[in-house]
Amino acid sequence: MSGRRAAKGAQRQETISAGRIAARVAELGRAITRACQGRRVDVVVMMDRGFMFAADLMRNVDAPVVCHFVHADVRDVEQSGHARREVTFGKGPAVRGRDVLVIDAVLDSGVTQEFLLRSLGDTQPRSLRMAVLLDKPEQRRVALEPDYFGFRTASNGLWVGYGLAASNGMGRNQKALSVQLLTKKRARPKR
Repeated sequence: MSGRRAAKGAQRQETISAGRIAARVAELGRAITRACQGRRVDVVVMMDRGFMFAADLMRNVDAPVVCHFVHADVRDVEQSGHARREVTFGKGPAVRGRDVLVIDAVLDSGVTQEFLLRSLGDTQPRSLRMAVLLDKPEQRRVALEPDYFGFRTASNGLWVGYGLAASNGMGRNQKALSVQLLTKKRARPKR
């Protein structure tokens, strides 16, 4: 025995193997192929978390694909004593009358994705769908469900691997996904 004991109530390590990811991405690609019926798909990739999932997913879609990238600038601001989240994007792609698929790696609160979907919807695409690798419905703060998802998870830990990195940038190039448990934030010292 190592002398270490698991903390009472500790979560077990959650992992998703590279093989399971590849199989699920191929399945999603087939579903998207059926939905687009051979029409061109304009894929909007949310950077920087969604790039690896997007690349693999697009390779599994049997239809013409045009790729666009967007980067969200998300910041918490205080206004009149109330904290709120502010989301901005650069100029979005011109997708009027097109079939659009927004791809991101993780859907948790949904605030950022909802804002992007609303902005793209204002341009009147033919269809607007969303695919995510990880869906965390328990974290949702808006009424938003993905059209396609790889895996649903209840973990509130940080997923690392397959394009997702830990806060120190490590783990992004791992082929499998695993959860790093989040440590509690340290209390701020009283002044």
